[in-house]
Amino acid sequence: MAEQIDRPALKTEMKEMLRSAQVSPKGFVGLYLLLILALNMVNSLASSGSPVTYGNPLGSFVSILTSLLGVVLQIGFILYCMDIRRGVRAGYLTLFDGFSFAGRVIGLAILQHVFIFLWSLLFVVPGIVASYRYRFAYLNLCENPELGCMDALELSKKQTVGYKGQLFMLDLSYLGWGLLASFPIVIWVSQASFRSASSIITGAAYIAPPLASVLVMNFLLSLWAVAVELFYLPAYQCTELAYYEIAKRTSSVSPISDADQQESDGDDAGLF
Repeated sequence: MAEQIDRPALKTEMKEMLRSAQVSPKGFVGLYLLLILALNMVNSLASSGSPVTYGNPLGSFVSILTSLLGVVLQIGFILYCMDIRRGVRAGYLTLFDGFSFAGRVIGLAILQHVFIFLWSLLFVVPGIVASYRYRFAYLNLCENPELGCMDALELSKKQTVGYKGQLFMLDLSYLGWGLLASFPIVIWVSQASFRSASSIITGAAYIAPPLASVLVMNFLLSLWAVAVELFYLPAYQCTELAYYEIAKRTSSVSPISDADQQESDGDDAGLF
């Protein structure tokens, strides 16, 4: 049975936990976000030769590749946050641990997006509900990399019963940070769209800014987003992991069997 989570207290607890991390959370998430930024810049360069992605085969390939690499790096970030919660030292190389089971990560990412897309065809709300239904799928796979993709999704489906609304409220509590990170980009894109629409209405020729200036502006605005995310992303991920732990306990559904968990605990005890 789901329990009511004290979100403010949990967020405070996670902030205190991050202060005791042996490897700086800001340093780790800074490396993670800069690598994601580099992937996005590569994607922008590859797609710049065509106004539409589907008209540029190279741009389409690079876009898919960079997106999948970003998911694998996200797994490394999750593993780092899991180690912090366990009191285990996680070095910067933990960011690349997801590549050891990248095939399952990519398979899960594709399946999850397909299911959410199919639910979204019914209406927006079912798609949103589906995204929360499968919210813990990556966390299940991180905890047990041998888990099948469908198994990870099924476990998440059971674990999130009674917690979808609370997860939504968790996301809502970080909405201000997200808006702050994206605000300059939204303003810049809105201005560009307004100039383009004005030229169509007035019949005047629209002069696109030079590609180099667009890429530079994208880079600078992305750096702003990175700077903002440094302050909240580690706490957000650790808090979500706390929700996951509570959901596992109350639902009695875990990606690791009791026997495997006892064996793992015994191995950990032998290290100290």
